[in-house]
Amino acid sequence: MALVELPVDAGRSPVLREGPGAFALAVGPDGARRVHAFYYRPSTLHARSPVLLVLPGAGRNAWTYRDHWIEAADAHGVLVVALHYPEREYPDFWSYNLAGMLADVQIDTAARTLADYTIVDDRQRWLFDDLDAVFAAVVRGSGLETTRYDLFGHSAGGQLLHRFALFADADTRADRIVAANSGWYTVPERDARFPYGLADAPITDAQLATAFSRRLVVLLGEEDNAGERRGELVRNPQADRQGTHRLARGQYFHHQAAQAARAMDTPLHWTLDIVPGVGHDAQAMAQAAAHLLYP
Repeated sequence: MALVELPVDAGRSPVLREGPGAFALAVGPDGARRVHAFYYRPSTLHARSPVLLVLPGAGRNAWTYRDHWIEAADAHGVLVVALHYPEREYPDFWSYNLAGMLADVQIDTAARTLADYTIVDDRQRWLFDDLDAVFAAVVRGSGLETTRYDLFGHSAGGQLLHRFALFADADTRADRIVAANSGWYTVPERDARFPYGLADAPITDAQLATAFSRRLVVLLGEEDNAGERRGELVRNPQADRQGTHRLARGQYFHHQAAQAARAMDTPLHWTLDIVPGVGHDAQAMAQAAAHLLYP
């Protein structure tokens, strides 16, 4: 599907009519960023219906990811909104997977790793606040009374969302966060340099405790292992410390979070869920997430 450039109607919320549709929204400081949204409004929508925001993988094909959720949306009255960050504006993994938290990035192409970069200090330049802004707009545009929203991200979108769980503001309206089949993680360990770990990361112990209190589900495909060839898997010493495939890396991420929470004597509300018989399959993982979120 070729993306049609959608006009931004500044200062107004989009009107979300029944069925599939799309809109663009100006977000960020002074509306400097643009995010496209592909939504599905079921006929079963009611005033307190759930709202689900979906973050696609590296292909940024939000329209496909939206369609993966139509059956669940109809069955459970869920308003589904899949976000599209155009590659021409967000071309690199640090501008999407890492939510714009890095700048001045230099890549060691031989080692396939980050050679040098700076951490963006201005939190408003990160993408995380966009999600609350989109939620507020769709609630107004659809007449809902819903006060919180759920999140699902797959692959690159899962990377963005587990980092959202770590670094989003304490007052976010996000409720349940499902990060599925992420390629690699920002692991809660202080001896690995950010963005692979939390050394030099812009997060305090108090903020990390808040992150651990969020309802994050690390959703992994049982067959997203060494034999999986779909999707691009980054291999370098920093990522391979987490494991050599996505299943192992997700398990490592959750295990290290549990250890960090115990060391801090704070509860961990993150859970790990492995989907049997599924590899790096966005649609199958969406179906599994639908059963978790809307049983």
